[in-house]
Amino acid sequence: MASSAATTTVKIGIIGGTGLDDPEILEGRTEKYVDTPFGKPSDALILGKIKNVDCVLLARTTTRPQTFYDGSRSCARGVCHIPMAEPFCPKTREVLIETAKKLGLRCHSKGTMITIEGPRFSSRAESLMFRTWGADVINMTTVPEVVLAKEAGICYASIAMATDYDCWKEHEEAVSVDRVLKTLKENANKATSVLLTTIPQIGSMEWSETLHNLKNMAQFSVLLPRH
Repeated sequence: MASSAATTTVKIGIIGGTGLDDPEILEGRTEKYVDTPFGKPSDALILGKIKNVDCVLLARTTTRPQTFYDGSRSCARGVCHIPMAEPFCPKTREVLIETAKKLGLRCHSKGTMITIEGPRFSSRAESLMFRTWGADVINMTTVPEVVLAKEAGICYASIAMATDYDCWKEHEEAVSVDRVLKTLKENANKATSVLLTTIPQIGSMEWSETLHNLKNMAQFSVLLPRH
């Protein structure tokens, strides 16, 4: 039994939220409009490289519909009951966390995220309820992406950047677009630094076993229809 010494070539996909959809981070940029069995993406795909690693950037916030995707078509026959005990790829998360620490950025290695249907912000009652549920951060763009990535056998991780206290903290200024954009601008520089440092490392790592396990999980999670 022999092991291959070759490194699997990976392509990095970046789903850019507000403040992190700047195509300038890519070298040799080209645009590509595509269609999928589930419909067209929210915008053109921006193809390019970061330190010679192939990357694709998709802006998800500014042009996406106001509701979650509710498709009527599916590639696979049957229903995919994908396990979501560990929603994010542990290997990718570890690389991101190590990079953030090396760059001297304050970060939390774990937490509970709740996804709400934007673009509106939460009511105070909702914000307080999310806290009682044990949620650490609220966002609008991690679901259904994390589920779809899991079903497709793709390594997926999230860089969550806190911008405000929502509206639960009564003596703090309530969340607003102006305040969010101001903090996002500061945070986006940090997230960009993490990406520029992490992506070359991801590109040099071996991912064959990880991707194989993810593909198997997705394949064996499909419940085929009875004839």
